[in-house]
Amino acid sequence: MLNDTPERIALAFSIGVFFAFSPLLGLHTFLGLIVAFLFGLNRPAVLIGVFVNNPWTLVPIYTVATYLGGILIGFPNTALLPPLGWKQIWTEYFWVQLAGQWRLLIPLVLGSSILAVLTSIASFLLVRYLIVKGRAYRAREDSAIL
Repeated sequence: MLNDTPERIALAFSIGVFFAFSPLLGLHTFLGLIVAFLFGLNRPAVLIGVFVNNPWTLVPIYTVATYLGGILIGFPNTALLPPLGWKQIWTEYFWVQLAGQWRLLIPLVLGSSILAVLTSIASFLLVRYLIVKGRAYRAREDSAIL
């Protein structure tokens, strides 16, 4: 798999990043692997891209996505949201109230879809560049040793 071209490795990674930023929370790994198997892509590269979204990055990614979607279509009425604090998030009331705010779903889906496209394009370009430069550096090092 490491013998793939830089473009194919970068494509596999960028597809993983696309799914990492997509609104399909919970299906990222499954969808990434399905696409990798269907198109014969580098599965480790897809998985590394998918795991850009992990427990440490999940909240920032979807916060930015919801904010972006809110800018584009207007924010929902935040006065209806339950109070947010460390004590409140441990109560059942908070989660029941938050689950009832379906109006947050539209900005989230729009924002994360836009971020999925933009980050996958950027990651393709960056990873391809890094692989080409890394291989050129390794080739220079190998020829210097001989």
